[in-house]
Amino acid sequence: MFGINKNSNTPLVKSQERFDTLIGRQTEIQGTLRVVQSVRIDGKVIGNIEASKENAITVVIGLEGEVQGDVIASRVIVAGKVAGNIDAHERVELMASALVQGDVKYGSIAVEHGARLMGLLLQVDVSKPQVRQDQAQTAITKAKATGKS
Repeated sequence: MFGINKNSNTPLVKSQERFDTLIGRQTEIQGTLRVVQSVRIDGKVIGNIEASKENAITVVIGLEGEVQGDVIASRVIVAGKVAGNIDAHERVELMASALVQGDVKYGSIAVEHGARLMGLLLQVDVSKPQVRQDQAQTAITKAKATGKS
């Protein structure tokens, strides 16, 4: 009656997602973490976190969580620290306690007041397929060689 009803389209709604993988506060992982299910990080990961584009994977960095590396997933929610780039194919949510030192690529974004970002915000059009980096580099090299674009 007195509160604001939030629906699933409202930013920063508490997710109903289930996390089968949890990196605890006292845990430190070094190396690339390739995930096939949603994961919550409350500890420290030194290395990249990668999820394939085909799966709707959410990576949550909790209040005590820290990632030193890139995070690539469908959805990324940050309450802790990320020292690396974020590539969220669908959505990024930065909580008030978030500290991100790197560029953020996103389809949609929600940012709470107080979140800190030291990098670029780059919106990608999720309706268009992205050109792969190696395809773009091949086109640039070919254009330089022929003198044509």
